Amino acid sequence: MNMLAFGVPGPSEWVLILVIVLVLFGAKKLPELARSLGQSMNEFRKAREDFDKELHAAGNEVKGAVQQPYQPSPNQQPYQPQQNPPRPSQPAA
Repeated sequence: MNMLAFGVPGPSEWVLILVIVLVLFGAKKLPELARSLGQSMNEFRKAREDFDKELHAAGNEVKGAVQQPYQPSPNQQPYQPQQNPPRPSQPAA
């Protein structure tokens, strides 16, 4: 049994849904609802595109920072690991 078939309404279900919406909201409200739905979809698309642009800009910025080699500032001393002091040559008693 295919479980995915339960999530997708067929043509008869769409007609039933549209009739119920028409009865609930009336014929005068449907164009207004469709217009507001279209506007909200358009604003969502614009927000998604802006987010994508910012994401790509941040990604390019990170790539540019990674590609540049590290250069210490002129007054910074290079890192030198601390050396362990020599052990005493006499064994402990």
